[in-house]
Amino acid sequence: MADTSVSYKCPNCGAPLTFIPGHDKISCEYCGTELDVNAMEELFRAKNELAAKAREAQESKWNTKDAGEEWSSDEAAALKAFTCSSCGAEIVCDENTMATECVYCGNPTMIPKRFDGMLKPDYVIPFKKTKEDAVAALKKFYEGKKLLPDAFTANNRVEAIQPMYVPFWLFDSSVEAHASFRAKKIRRFETPNEIVREIHVYNCERGGLMNFQRIPADGSKKMDDTYMESIEPFNYSDLVPFSAAYLTGYLADKYDVDAETSVPRADSRMEQSALNVLASSVNGYDEVAEESHAIIKNEGKVTYAMVPVWILTTRYENKPYTFMMNGQTGKVVGSLPYDSKKAFTYPAVCALILIPIIYLIVSFLLV
Repeated sequence: MADTSVSYKCPNCGAPLTFIPGHDKISCEYCGTELDVNAMEELFRAKNELAAKAREAQESKWNTKDAGEEWSSDEAAALKAFTCSSCGAEIVCDENTMATECVYCGNPTMIPKRFDGMLKPDYVIPFKKTKEDAVAALKKFYEGKKLLPDAFTANNRVEAIQPMYVPFWLFDSSVEAHASFRAKKIRRFETPNEIVREIHVYNCERGGLMNFQRIPADGSKKMDDTYMESIEPFNYSDLVPFSAAYLTGYLADKYDVDAETSVPRADSRMEQSALNVLASSVNGYDEVAEESHAIIKNEGKVTYAMVPVWILTTRYENKPYTFMMNGQTGKVVGSLPYDSKKAFTYPAVCALILIPIIYLIVSFLLV
């Protein structure tokens, strides 16, 4: 979290500083660094400004009220919500789907009810990848995985495959980013009597204006955030105004994380990206550490979109393995089993190969 107050600390070691009456310099009793009063005031003037900006950043907000819109009565009538009696997951499909199975636990589900209380999305990214594409991509995902059990690859079958539209909140913002970095230049040299390590410490201030468009945060508790971030990015140039027609033949997950609840996640992603940009401009030093920062949102717009995801489930030794594929780009992520015997064998084989080679090299050098 950004500091909203300033304390006088040694710029070298971080210890507290105290002005000693009758002296024209301030000395750190821990590391011996000396600063004159003018230099100290100049150093902490920037820190005071940054602290003020940090307080301003705490007051900046996203406008989440405009994300999505209300369904019309005809659109609401055409949508049904299904609740899985086994795991409690809620999924949405078009009015023609009377029976399905839960994509999360495989339980057959047919409990139609009116679809109320959900905003209508602003945009949708239509599916580009087919069921055949998803199966082929999963097989390719297995390739080159040396530690996979042979039985998994030989007998693997896709037990369930579901195309699903996943709710996403997309955050746009113009931000003013400020950060203070502590940088060091380190020089090591030897004298006849000692080894000297000379350290120069610098205070580096960075700031700038940045624009962020469509920072994604999925709106479903049931979808693994790590998986969803791993199949990014989506190509937002394919966003089209939402129409329920795109749901025909597909499932759609009902959001259970609203835009306001997603704000901390969007803030974190935006803040980290902004700090990475500022940090990348601090060049020519041996060590760089960020000390404080302030990210002020000048504008904050949120839109609601549905994005395409294929969810595939396989089983090995009676344990399900779930994979997700970006339904637009084809990127696949998921967890795989591994053969513990192979995990032990491969390093051992490598060692047996390397030992004679190392022996020959050493023997050659000793001749």
